Amino acid sequence: MASRAPVASGRLLLGFRKWYYNLCGFNKLGLMRDDTIHEDNDVKEALRRLPEDQYNDRVFRIKRALDLSMKQQILPRDQWTKYEEDVHYLTPYLDEVVRERKEREEWMKK
Repeated sequence: MASRAPVASGRLLLGFRKWYYNLCGFNKLGLMRDDTIHEDNDVKEALRRLPEDQYNDRVFRIKRALDLSMKQQILPRDQWTKYEEDVHYLTPYLDEVVRERKEREEWMKK
């Protein structure tokens, strides 16, 4: 019985994550989670490091979402970004930029 608890709680957590993901609504506009990160200096640097095709895909998704939002529309359900398909494409670059900035800040303290 004890071996089933982690599996059940894992499925419950995944179900909650999917529910919350859909509740946020950005996927109904065709956006990915990383498209919604506030653009501070770290994010701008991470965006600069993105491969061109990923950057262009991001720009397309954001422009389409803005257009839909202005029209007060959402995409047809079959075009929504699915939880399983949402790739954290920017996060690795952002993590690297933040790590580098913190290293520089530590270096400047010395």
